[in-house]
Amino acid sequence: MGHTKKLNPVEAAKRFIHKYYPSCQGAVLAGSVVRGEETDTSDLDIVVFDQSIPSSYRESLIDFGWPIEVFVHNSTSYKHFFEMDFKAAKPSMQRMVFEGIILKDEGIIASIKEEAKEILEKGPERWTEQLITTKRYFITDALDDFIGCKNRAEDLFIANTLAGLIHEFVLRINGRWTGSSKWVIRTLKNYDVEFTEEYVEAFDTFYKTGEKRKVIQLCEKVLDPYGGRLFEGFTLGKGDS
Repeated sequence: MGHTKKLNPVEAAKRFIHKYYPSCQGAVLAGSVVRGEETDTSDLDIVVFDQSIPSSYRESLIDFGWPIEVFVHNSTSYKHFFEMDFKAAKPSMQRMVFEGIILKDEGIIASIKEEAKEILEKGPERWTEQLITTKRYFITDALDDFIGCKNRAEDLFIANTLAGLIHEFVLRINGRWTGSSKWVIRTLKNYDVEFTEEYVEAFDTFYKTGEKRKVIQLCEKVLDPYGGRLFEGFTLGKGDS
């Protein structure tokens, strides 16, 4: 498992690169330790650029007292992940590169950081009217299930679905990036702190007490500016060739 002493994260990351990727052309340290948000369970996220590897890969290991996740790319493979993250509206790779502290650079990092910055500033693809309509329908469908459900176990997971749908709808309708796991709240806060507090309170109240009213009101508040709930008349795929 390597060294047991936990080094300073930047020092540990530099030693990691020197030990495992001495011939790489560039590397950055990213993640929570860079943003000052590390916890006792945080790891080191390291992105490596090495033109000698045939394809990208990801690996996890422990060394220098840290759990380390390394994302290894050649000079072009990272572009595929930039594109995938852009289409998913979850720019994790772009964030890692743009926020990352440079550990090693043979003249390639600045241009890759600039690519990441341009994508982050551009934002995700705007939703079409048809997609907005489809998302309204799916939220309505889940909300109806939530309102009518009398089974606590099922209620919990319908609420999970609603939380994800509302998070996505609010951010994408406003041209913002989305997230998963802890980034659900982080991306919402980046957009609107007041709404995020209302969102958390609504679902927290339900999970603690079983009271659904605040979740229902939140969903309706989000949908109302775009036509409200949608069921009757919705079609998907009808007449498509």
